Order: sequence, then structure tokens, then C-alpha cells
Amino acid sequence: MPIIKSAKKRVRVMAKATARNAATKRTLKSAVKTFQAAIKGGKKAAESHAAAQSALDKAGKKNVMHPNKVARKKRQMAKAAKAANQKIFVKSTKVKVATPVKKAAAKKPVRQAQGKPAAKKAPVKKPVAKKTAKK
Repeated sequence: MPIIKSAKKRVRVMAKATARNAATKRTLKSAVKTFQAAIKGGKKAAESHAAAQSALDKAGKKNVMHPNKVARKKRQMAKAAKAANQKIFVKSTKVKVATPVKKAAAKKPVRQAQGKPAAKKAPVKKPVAKKTAKK
């Protein structure tokens, strides 16, 4: 058992994180197994494919799984679905731009309470100290 207070806290934090990660992994595994069963059985392949993809994305977002591994698994699932002649609906990750975005109008200067525009004040220069000669 740790003795230092910060080490005790790290043990508590790691226990919580381990539980969260285990739950994410369980959800992911069950979603992938459901997808594989649907491919073999030919039932609800599109829905299970979407659920498995979502579970993979969540695992990647939570750093439970490396992003490259997530991409590889998604690609493998799509290939398996295609080989089984199942219709799948792949979510597009590309951003669609319908119309060009207009530039925002330039902001007007902030006015003071009296209704006059705020003007920048010139920096105040300090007078040079007079040097006195000792006699």
C-alpha cells in the first residue's frame, strides 16, 4: 500500500479509470461479436455494423484503443460485410460544405458611455531627470 497521499489518490484514480476502460472494452467486444453473428446469420447486419462502428469510435476517442487500430478494425468489418453481400451504411467522416462561408464583418470600435468613440491615448513620457554637478 502506498504511504504518500498523492500515491494513494493515484491508486483510487487508476481504479476508476480501469473500471471505465473495462466497460468500454466489454461494450466494444459485444458489439463486434453481434456484428459477426449478423454477418453469418444474415440478420440486421446494417444496424449491428453501425453499432460496432460507433463502439469502435468511442473506444478510440477514450484512448482505450489506438486510432490506427480503430481504423483498421472498421476497415476489416466493412470488408467482411461486403464479402457477405450485406448492405452497410458507412458514416462519412468528411465534412460537407453546402455553401461558401462568408467572412465576418469587421467589428466596430467600442464606444464609451458618453457616446464618443474610444481614442487611443499617446503614451506619456516621463521628464528626464536633471543632472546636477557637484561643486
